[in-house]
Amino acid sequence: MPDNKRSQIITQGAQHAPSRAMLRAVGFSDGDFNKPIVGVANGYSTITPCNKGLNELSLKAESALRKAGAMPQMFGTITVSDGISMGTEGMKYSLVSREVIADSIETCVQGGSMDGIIAIGGCDKNMPGAMIAIARMNVPAIFVYGGTIKPGHYKNQDLTVVSVFEAVGQHSAHKIDAEELLQIERHACPGAGSCGGMFTANTMSSAFEAMGMSLPYSSTMSAEDGEKMTSAGQSAEVLVNAIKQQILPRDIITRKSIENAVAVIMAVGGSTNAILHFLAIAHAAEVEWRIDDFERMRGKVPVLCDLKPSGRYVTADLHQAGGVPQVMKMLLNHGLLHGDCITISGQTIAEVLKDIPNTPRADQNVIRQWENPMYAQGHLAILKGNLSTEGCVAKISGIKNPKITGPARVFESEETCMAAILERKIQPGDVVVIRYEGPKGGPGMREMLSPTAALIGEGLGDSVGLITDGRFSGGTYGMVVGHVAPEAFVGGTIALVQEGDSITIDAEQRLLQLNVSDDVLAKRRAAWQPPQPRYSRGVLAKYAKLVSSASAGAITD
Repeated sequence: MPDNKRSQIITQGAQHAPSRAMLRAVGFSDGDFNKPIVGVANGYSTITPCNKGLNELSLKAESALRKAGAMPQMFGTITVSDGISMGTEGMKYSLVSREVIADSIETCVQGGSMDGIIAIGGCDKNMPGAMIAIARMNVPAIFVYGGTIKPGHYKNQDLTVVSVFEAVGQHSAHKIDAEELLQIERHACPGAGSCGGMFTANTMSSAFEAMGMSLPYSSTMSAEDGEKMTSAGQSAEVLVNAIKQQILPRDIITRKSIENAVAVIMAVGGSTNAILHFLAIAHAAEVEWRIDDFERMRGKVPVLCDLKPSGRYVTADLHQAGGVPQVMKMLLNHGLLHGDCITISGQTIAEVLKDIPNTPRADQNVIRQWENPMYAQGHLAILKGNLSTEGCVAKISGIKNPKITGPARVFESEETCMAAILERKIQPGDVVVIRYEGPKGGPGMREMLSPTAALIGEGLGDSVGLITDGRFSGGTYGMVVGHVAPEAFVGGTIALVQEGDSITIDAEQRLLQLNVSDDVLAKRRAAWQPPQPRYSRGVLAKYAKLVSSASAGAITD
């Protein structure tokens, strides 16, 4: 154990007898003051099924830390359920919760001079929130994912929570009746775990495994399977060794390891939200990484996995097919992974993958053979043009028409757009614009799963474009473009769009263009007035004052 333990600041010397007295009250004895103190950031809650099983994992990690010679100190951190808050004012707090989680973990670990941290999370913002804090603090750390939910089943179909959102659109289009909608709702989420497709939670867990901050295979385990509990204990043991060896997060989180993570995100068909979160993680780790780097990686990496939302399978299927290590080994063999990056175990990526087969098993279809990918290039494209000079994000997998030019249908909020969709006022060829939903304007940059899923449910997913300065759920697919920056609230061009204007979305040319002359735009800009903030007090008001552009990760520091 290193002599320069941070915890010695509060446990050693006569002057710290009061600190030791308080620690005795929570279970320390004489011999424990020479052990490393390790925080257990426990994201347990019954707010969402994603986090329902985290307390058992935290208790397992706590026990394993003690056996490995450390002194655990457990503390809680928050979560917001994206799926439950979707389409409501509550979704404005989702991205904000990423910052609250990061700040709370940093506050506890730094306030207690802890020697390490094991963060245990489930829902979407638990992961980037924890990793932002880990990168800021740079004390030995590991992330433990709570696990994916198993698929629901109805009429021989695998279901996820996104199935319910799409069923709402099908119901409004009279394609299914109320009873069918009710049965899909009843069967979609059978137990604990995060949303089952390659949505944001499973995307981020897979990326953290690829980056070396979580154990192999841990990112795709199901929450209710026994191996998840075993992995939590193993993670604690690995962390104690990392404390002994002083393997620090910034030794692991580097430009090369972020490239590894992004390569895996592209290969598994991951969420658009990963772009926002990795910009923020890189900032916290002081790694040079820009939005254009995602487009650079997209051009090199094929989509290898047939996973929902645009594919057929769920993350539990990916686990059975070989998990993230199998995908990583294929990328490594084709020069798209940096094998010399170190992991939290002290091994390099190449060493971790040494015994993984070079090709996926022939008896499964989840991970495609290298010569037969889902798509030859990555699916998360960075578009630019006069509508988004800083860049925006499009998920271009699973779309039949990579280009659309159509009349703008302009909405000042998600709610007004959703009402129009359900009233069947959106027609094929339209380009829907939802604005003033950005980081500052929302505030909080809400996800737009409700309108996008409703469009797909009504059969308009391939014929209607949608752009927004808000975000999309990891469950979103179709001709949709999010993170438009600059956002409307700060005077971005999206604020100047008028009903009926011609807009072009061209995924192949990576273009988002408002087909209006510069002179007309200049006149509109001169007449534009910034709106009053929607909130003047509380956490949303503070967030709106601090938050950066989406093109920089919507960071607050």
